[in-house]
Amino acid sequence: MAAHDLYRIKPTLKLHLLTNGFILGYVLISCLSAQAQQHAFAQKNDAVDWVNPYIGTGSGPIGYGGTMPFVTPPFGMTDWTPQTRQNRLSIVSYNYADKTISGFIGTHQPAIWMGDYGYVTLVPEVDSLKITSQERALPFSHSDEVVHPDYYAVTEQAAPARPLRTEMTATARCAYMRLTFPASNKAILMVEASRPGFAGFAKVDPAKHEIVGYNPARTDANLGPLKLPHFKGYFVVQFRKAFAASGTFGPNGPISAQSIGAYAQFVTRDREVIEVRVGTSFISVEQARENLAKEIPIWDFDEVRAQLHREWLNKLDRVTLDGASQDQRHIVYTALYHALLYPRIFSEYGHYYSAFDDQVHTGESYTAYSIWDTFRAEFSLLTLLAPERINGMITALLQNYKEGGWMPKWPNPSYTNIMIGTHADSLVAEAMRKGFKGFDYNVAWDAVYKDAMTPPDGDTTRRWSDREPDTPYEARGGLTYLKRLGYVPADKTAESASRTLEDSYDDWCVSQIARMLGKTRDADYFQNRAHDYENIFNNSTGFMQARNSDGSWAAPDAGWTEGNTWVYTWAVMQDIPGLMKLMGGKDIYNARLDQHFTGGHNIHKNEPSHHYGYLYDYSGEPWKTQAKVREIANAEYANLPAGLDGDDDCGQMSAWYLFTALGFYPVTPASGNYMIGSPIFSRMSMRLANGRQFTIIADNNSDANRYIQSATLNGKPLNKPVITYEDIMSGSMLHLQMGSSPSQWAAQWSPSPLPGSPIGLKPNQMAAH
Repeated sequence: MAAHDLYRIKPTLKLHLLTNGFILGYVLISCLSAQAQQHAFAQKNDAVDWVNPYIGTGSGPIGYGGTMPFVTPPFGMTDWTPQTRQNRLSIVSYNYADKTISGFIGTHQPAIWMGDYGYVTLVPEVDSLKITSQERALPFSHSDEVVHPDYYAVTEQAAPARPLRTEMTATARCAYMRLTFPASNKAILMVEASRPGFAGFAKVDPAKHEIVGYNPARTDANLGPLKLPHFKGYFVVQFRKAFAASGTFGPNGPISAQSIGAYAQFVTRDREVIEVRVGTSFISVEQARENLAKEIPIWDFDEVRAQLHREWLNKLDRVTLDGASQDQRHIVYTALYHALLYPRIFSEYGHYYSAFDDQVHTGESYTAYSIWDTFRAEFSLLTLLAPERINGMITALLQNYKEGGWMPKWPNPSYTNIMIGTHADSLVAEAMRKGFKGFDYNVAWDAVYKDAMTPPDGDTTRRWSDREPDTPYEARGGLTYLKRLGYVPADKTAESASRTLEDSYDDWCVSQIARMLGKTRDADYFQNRAHDYENIFNNSTGFMQARNSDGSWAAPDAGWTEGNTWVYTWAVMQDIPGLMKLMGGKDIYNARLDQHFTGGHNIHKNEPSHHYGYLYDYSGEPWKTQAKVREIANAEYANLPAGLDGDDDCGQMSAWYLFTALGFYPVTPASGNYMIGSPIFSRMSMRLANGRQFTIIADNNSDANRYIQSATLNGKPLNKPVITYEDIMSGSMLHLQMGSSPSQWAAQWSPSPLPGSPIGLKPNQMAAH
């Protein structure tokens, strides 16, 4: 048995390994160096072992993914990670380049450009209580870390020859820590409830071996309309060993210039283990204690880790592949790990705190959707690999609508007014298109109809700039103008051209929902409005361009969201044949798309470009899609800390890679169609929740042989570059013959434009304005 496998010992056998209160197996493994543990782990027993949580945590030639090495289950409410720096907006808790650790944080920060809320930090120390992040930081080396989805361990150097080792595992709402101290009369675990500048509370109960408290901090509180006076992140920290001493620091309750927290102190022998359990909640301290009792009912670190390992294995094992290098296996399973972190569960055994009306409700809830990013592919991936979550995720959005008035676009955990559009409409449409029925379709219609028809408060008096503080909920900023003019004007509303394009896609989604509900008149109306993208296409330049309210063209660089006209001209997800027609046909479209890539305009680190590599499928040159998506995958992903080019954004960057590795991608997410690219491996399968398995076989596949020569689906010739959700869920086999040269496979396929025409005052009718 490898040392790494000791945690898998059956509980009955563990009973025979107890010696003086220590688990003999733990003593054996803790005596090994981290390098030896990593070597034992390199034997790769299963899919969990292929996850490399370092990917995305460092900067380098490819980029910086803004990820953290979380110990947490899929969709866990609270994530646990070492804190190498204090996180805030634009900074996450862990960075691979750092050399010190100042604690271990239970965080809810979902992405680098979002803030944290209700977090708690635990800090093992020796000899004296050190409160600030600077004075408590201890040096460490990556060679002394063990980093996996189900387990994190590190040895910090408290002083020469005085190592301090921390191990962590977790459940959905709780954590379990084993702290191995050197001999000390003051072995301390400090619990930081809140940081300087925030309110907070902490209390010690020595009789119960507990520290409890709360943290009401919400970094993004100024980015939405709701103040939420009852919001708090609660915690209960339980110790297996009685305290030698304990206390609190900082003024409980009010905003403080110093940290607020508490500590427990012990007298330890050399290498003595202090065991700690932490429960978290957004409902109450009592609920945090109940969560802990349900999820970690006994003092058994190894069993908690084994359970977390099983949870990850159940998900990761749904994807299998052949023909991959070791680095590629790490990339695939790490991408799947990242994609299965969000949205995070936000309910607690039948109840949830709502950050939309500041009350506790009965039911199930989720948060951290990052919908502007994840509607493109991440959510589609979840419909395939986590379908049991989809009804709850959509229900959560509808609850947000009922409680706060709108479905959110970036809940963290409340409205944040970050990014544009109302792409929750796409999530609802995709779920309905794929037959998910566990949410209220009538409420769903009310919610998307309001998104599409009701302008936000103050729509004509605000510009709705990115991250504009203290505003009403933004919804579709500029909708007042779009309904009248057929576009959002640049002189009235920020990011107007991008809004016009993305609102057009959302209108198409609303039209699909209406048609599924038999609302034909509404379906036709919104389908026509989905053509409003045509109103900002400049025929003289062949590109999209913002307009002013009088119909004149704005400056070419005006009106964009994290992009420019090159990026957004191709954003017409719902009607690519219509865009092709506007440009003047396939030849011009293909030439301009060639220019997009050769001119360096494809910015894969940001989401609007994610479907562009697949656009040649629509224009008779699918071999260019096959070459381009392979090129992007090779350039933008690696088994390195700097192996992600751009923020992972709650799994969207990772979802792109997973779909591309499989060989297809949801260009129009709510359509249920997947455009075929070039699978990276010789064989890849998805084990589906319905018991079936979808398999892609690519004969003669290699990096050079990236071009499809022929294809069959379930043994029948496939001559178009598209498969459907039904093809996948029926357990089909997609069989491809690959070669080193482009072929004419699927080149004759020609999709139809979206029926209808734009609504609103057309630009050529604006002479009077």
